[in-house]
Amino acid sequence: MKTLSLTAALVCAAFCSMTTGEASVKTDNAVVVPVKNDPTVCFRIWFKVGSQNDPEGKEGLASITAAMLTDGSTLRNSYEQILEKLYPLAAAYDATVSAEMTVIYGRVHRDNLGEYYPLFLDAMTAPAFSQQDLDRIKSRTLNYLENTLRYSSDEELGKAVLYNAIFAGTPYGHITSGFVSSVKSITLDDIRSFYKIHFTKDNLVIGLGGGYDAVLLSRLEKDLGKLPAGKPHPVDPPVPAPIREFKATIVEKDAPATAISMGVPIDILRGSKDWYALAIANSWLGEHRNSSSHLYQVIREARGLNYGDYSYIENFPEAGRRNVPPQNVCRRQQIFEMWIRPVPPEAGHFAIRAALREYRHLVENGLTKEQFSLTQKFLKKYILNYAPTTMARLGYAIDDSFYGIPGSHLAQFRAMVGTLTLADVNKAIKKHLHYGAMAIAVVAKDAKGLRDELASDLPSPITYRTKKPEAVQIEDKEIAVFPVKLAPEVITVVPVSEIFR
Repeated sequence: MKTLSLTAALVCAAFCSMTTGEASVKTDNAVVVPVKNDPTVCFRIWFKVGSQNDPEGKEGLASITAAMLTDGSTLRNSYEQILEKLYPLAAAYDATVSAEMTVIYGRVHRDNLGEYYPLFLDAMTAPAFSQQDLDRIKSRTLNYLENTLRYSSDEELGKAVLYNAIFAGTPYGHITSGFVSSVKSITLDDIRSFYKIHFTKDNLVIGLGGGYDAVLLSRLEKDLGKLPAGKPHPVDPPVPAPIREFKATIVEKDAPATAISMGVPIDILRGSKDWYALAIANSWLGEHRNSSSHLYQVIREARGLNYGDYSYIENFPEAGRRNVPPQNVCRRQQIFEMWIRPVPPEAGHFAIRAALREYRHLVENGLTKEQFSLTQKFLKKYILNYAPTTMARLGYAIDDSFYGIPGSHLAQFRAMVGTLTLADVNKAIKKHLHYGAMAIAVVAKDAKGLRDELASDLPSPITYRTKKPEAVQIEDKEIAVFPVKLAPEVITVVPVSEIFR
């Protein structure tokens, strides 16, 4: 893409905004989404750093550093003073940290911009890095790792275990919060050093959206330009170990239900024709939060085993609290993932078989003409829900920069959904999805019992409180004996107290 100056980008974007309502413009240094009639101003400052940059033994450092910027004191204001000043503005700022991205974001009514901007800027350029703030943030992080994640969210626990298992030994091999031991070891010197290396003027992209003006963009560029120079050494893309068979990690926990996640690395990224083709297949199989998707119909609707069943071809953190895909969690290595929300303990083995049976059918047979047509019509309209706000559109525009998409991913997505054929979709399925090898993560009360069931591959018949239609009963008999045998040596049982230590 031809590089524009920030001034030229603003002029171009403003012209597009007046003629078409809104448009995003991307340069090497900035992403702008002007929306003339939006009374608010949105900021997303993307620093090219994430948990993949955590030093060994200091896992969680990127996350805690970002928290020290957005949830800590600055040289001009204490943490308490910042909260007092933000409250009457009905505004805030925060950070998201993923494997490869840290985004400092905030939104404010433009009438309050004059009071908000210095606070937002100081968070990035003048952090105090006080010991009091670090103690508070470390305590909160440890509470999340030791209590919330282990004991309050079996679904997030299972998904975290899955990613850690798939990416073990790579820079993606730990969750952004790190480990208990590594978080305890993080010091102010670690924070200052990490900040100095990664939070530089050469390692950021400015994101600005809403009803701002050219003066604000120039001011933001000038003010962030006061950060020190320097570009850290790039981290190579992760190379996960090949998965050549089914393998499982079972977290033993006194849980009332069994949470299941399973996945395998895929070598495809957003922006390619195959990605959009695979997105259609994935939407049919398990569109997030959508009751018409196939996994939902088989496991939830027909059998009532849980609240929902979904699949993904991109990282989708905190799926339990989201209805549509998040922004600014981009990765250079994705996995195909199926998320089976908690089922009754006695149905765990059956649910694993049911999900893998449907996945194998998709891999071997592809979509039918009817399935393709219905999904195509649904998805073309449903994509419009992905970015309903200026802040979300700005997030997607930044993601476009990450993936090197010159235009708009969402616009391209809708266009591709309308032009791809059934043959395109089934070809992408054959190329990128393969049956017979997958990592499985389960949170279960009787972990050893489930391990024995998976290793023996004995039938797993299921019973219901109410009678099911004959067609379901017939299919249940097939699911109960569907072969998914795992060798005992590839099944690991871990007490929940040992997770993320």
